Amino acid sequence: MTDMGDPSVAPGPAPSGLRIVRLANFVAPRSGGLRTALRHLGAGYRAAGHDPVLVVPGPRHEDTRHGYGRLLTMPGPAVPGSGGYRLLTSRRDVVRVLDSLAPDRLEVSDRSTLRWAGSWARANGVPSVMVSHESLTGLLAQWRLPRPAARRLADRLNAATVRAYDRIVCTTRWAAEEFHRLGAPDVSLVPLGVDLETFHPGRADPGVRERYADDTEILLVHCARLSPEKRPGLAVDALAALRRAGLPATLVMAGDGPLRAALVRRATDLPVHFTGFLPDRLAVATLLASADVVLAPGPVETFGLAGLEALACGTPVVADAAGALPEVLGPAGATAHGTPASFAAAVTRLLDLPESHRRAAARARAERFGWPAAVAGFLAAHRAAAGPAAPTGASNPPSSP
Repeated sequence: MTDMGDPSVAPGPAPSGLRIVRLANFVAPRSGGLRTALRHLGAGYRAAGHDPVLVVPGPRHEDTRHGYGRLLTMPGPAVPGSGGYRLLTSRRDVVRVLDSLAPDRLEVSDRSTLRWAGSWARANGVPSVMVSHESLTGLLAQWRLPRPAARRLADRLNAATVRAYDRIVCTTRWAAEEFHRLGAPDVSLVPLGVDLETFHPGRADPGVRERYADDTEILLVHCARLSPEKRPGLAVDALAALRRAGLPATLVMAGDGPLRAALVRRATDLPVHFTGFLPDRLAVATLLASADVVLAPGPVETFGLAGLEALACGTPVVADAAGALPEVLGPAGATAHGTPASFAAAVTRLLDLPESHRRAAARARAERFGWPAAVAGFLAAHRAAAGPAAPTGASNPPSSP
């Protein structure tokens, strides 16, 4: 089953507002930033009086209800070597579901295989939003397409997206840039949020820290899927570079994925601990809060919710300069340029700061990203008014660093 949250959460009475149908591919079966965002946004839509329905691929048909709304799981093939990602590949089946749901709004989180859904919405008079978490130019460049060719192809595909959808929602300026260069008229910038209660500096646990590092050692954490797009091997290589430079560091690799066996071999003779998948969000928060630095080496990292969760725990982050995460980190982290030496140097720069200063800066930065503001921004993009039960306390989106 595609686990999108806690099924024990009581769904409550059916909302009477707009039915907002959301389509998404590439949703990790057990964890991941997109999965987290879909859950929190759905809960916010429900609290605002609307009826969110999420349609995702999975191993079999399922129809369940949760605190974030109705979840329809449709059979979709697994992407080879991805560690669990699946795709909605049958356009006919998806159209059949959309016709039966009769949405008032359509929200799509996949600019590649689901772009066509915008044409369905246009033909059926349904206002539509495409959510852009990533830079298509950056993704194409990662596939070793020369940068000029990647930009031309991205522009052509993005222009098709602009024509098909009423509005584009980008979660970072990094993602919005390629739409702005096309002169797209209807682009909203809506940063995502973070659970500031679950992810909190108070989760730090000396016992957890002692499990991986002694009083003389620096504890690094990589918390992400062990899959190629996250470049987890760079975290292992950065640890090796730090230890060659004389820094007594250890590394915890929290997560699972198709590269785990290769990473275990790569980490031979290094103090690297593999936890596997951690299903308990409090356990993840405790680990992040107990670390000295979190590493996020993915070169096409989108909004980087795992990095933001680390900041909320008071732990600074080193991120690849090529992705969107540096925009989110602002002054509460450091950037590196995709090499072990660069990541090692960035870790050292952070550790040179007083611990109280770097932890306070991390938490303060995270507090600028709240889910109420994200929900309000998405509902505004949908032209969907919030009802009396809407979340309160929404803050303005963070300014650029």
